Amino acid sequence: MAVYTEVTDEALRTFLAAYPLGELVAFRGIAEGVENSNYALKTGSGDFVLTLYEKRVDPVELPWFLGLMEHLAAQGLRCPQPVKARDGVALRELAGRPAAICTFLPGVWPRRVRPAHAAPLGEALGRLHAASAGFHAVRPNGLGPSAWGPLLDRCRAGGDAVQPGLIAELDGKLAAILAAWPATGALPVGQIHADLFPDNVFFLDGPDGRPVVSGLIDFYFACTDLLAYDIAVCLNAWAFEPDGAYNVTRAHALLAAYQRVRPLTAAEAAALPVLCRGAAMRFLLTRLYDWMATPPGALVTRKDPLEYLAKLRFFAAAEGSAALGL
Repeated sequence: MAVYTEVTDEALRTFLAAYPLGELVAFRGIAEGVENSNYALKTGSGDFVLTLYEKRVDPVELPWFLGLMEHLAAQGLRCPQPVKARDGVALRELAGRPAAICTFLPGVWPRRVRPAHAAPLGEALGRLHAASAGFHAVRPNGLGPSAWGPLLDRCRAGGDAVQPGLIAELDGKLAAILAAWPATGALPVGQIHADLFPDNVFFLDGPDGRPVVSGLIDFYFACTDLLAYDIAVCLNAWAFEPDGAYNVTRAHALLAAYQRVRPLTAAEAAALPVLCRGAAMRFLLTRLYDWMATPPGALVTRKDPLEYLAKLRFFAAAEGSAALGL
């Protein structure tokens, strides 16, 4: 469920009057995503996406997100581009929420990840990092290592009800991750997506029938952090089979394609195992917190945190970056 705030026809038409997009033709809620309210919007000028930003997005940070997307699109990266109203402003208000219209991207996200998706994804991630190099505004990662301890503390009361002994295991694994985490300045830093899961990557079939990336979406976890951490997030999200097995061939294809755009430093390659453990911990903890905090009957589908416990255990046992496909 991804429509938390309803928009009336009258309110939308008033909102659209500020834009040079022509008359409203149709709009409907998009039933994917969990953070914001999204609508598919069709006007006389074409197709767009209208987003109303809900409570988990700080309105103060929205200009940073929209500015990053505008910068990336200007650099040729296929991502949503904020549409400015006649007064030159992209961020406005609708139905009591901050709101923006972005360009529509063709394509579909892969419900089942196949080996052929890996190289196009790796190349797209490398191009994202390269394109963001000229965007100098900084947004700290609010879900980086400094947030994991407090998140775990908020899960202590009910964590063991999800799985007996879970909190003690996470205490030990988190301490080991933080002890091994790269020191400030040790690895290249830049703008990262930080949430490049399959539902945030659109594909189309290329001329040879192989999938090509048609766009990257949902930049609302993007931040300034270790570039290699973004790779670790992708390995967590894309390199595992439905049965939980790590597909090292797929991971290798992703990493090789990324490095054709931006080669990793030796320090990044050495740090990849702990970065993967950190990414697994981040998504385990946010899923665990949401699992405990979401009331019964809520329209939001809870995601299983134990999926990421299995991934965390795999990365903790992996022997070096070669085991991860590098």
